[in-house]
Amino acid sequence: MIPLLLTAMAHAAEVGAAVTVAEPGAALVAELAEGVNQTPASSAVRLLLMLSGMSFIPAMLVVMTPFVRFVVVLSMLRQALGLQQSPPNQVIVGLSLFLSLVVMQPTLTKAWEGGMSPYLSGQTTAEVAMHDTLDPMRGFMFANTRRSDMGVILEVARIPTPQTLDDVPTPAVVSAFVLSELKSAFITTIYVFVPFLVIDLVVSSVLVGMGMMMLPPVVVSLPFKIIVFVLMDGWALIVRDLAAGVVR
Repeated sequence: MIPLLLTAMAHAAEVGAAVTVAEPGAALVAELAEGVNQTPASSAVRLLLMLSGMSFIPAMLVVMTPFVRFVVVLSMLRQALGLQQSPPNQVIVGLSLFLSLVVMQPTLTKAWEGGMSPYLSGQTTAEVAMHDTLDPMRGFMFANTRRSDMGVILEVARIPTPQTLDDVPTPAVVSAFVLSELKSAFITTIYVFVPFLVIDLVVSSVLVGMGMMMLPPVVVSLPFKIIVFVLMDGWALIVRDLAAGVVR
């Protein structure tokens, strides 16, 4: 028993001497580094990263879908009718959001099935899942982006002319897509404003001819514009034209 204790004490003394001679903390740092390299990220870290990524979903819905086109045209339509707060902003934003989801349904389905679903089931890594999720979205944005707008963004960002579409950074694609959506929205707004502008001009001319210059033309023209808009089924016509202009 005593020889065994002496042997254990001698071994402990050798280990202590080795630790004393070594650089303080070096063994601990090496052990932690080895553990970090061999141990995958914990579920808490993955959950934190996922929640951080989900905070960008509202911004992605705004700038990576036709939401900008819908909300701008519907807001301008309200101005063309001469209505200030009807329909309310909440209605316009909600309608634009759900119309964007309806139009984007095939693209969102591809992004979910190709990227997010395999990642959540543990079949792919986060990097692969992000690439596979963004790929359908990039394809949709490229299909609805004008070459001139893409050229402007590449010039502003000082990015050399890419050889392929894969070489274009995603922020540049999103910026060019938003510019194209704004241009498409304002082009559609011109066609929306012209009929109501004609009604305003006719009503103003009639009031001036009748000597009723103190009566605001908007008061008289508003009922006529609403009647014309309802008879032509304006809401369905606007939504149909906006959805038809999106390349899916």
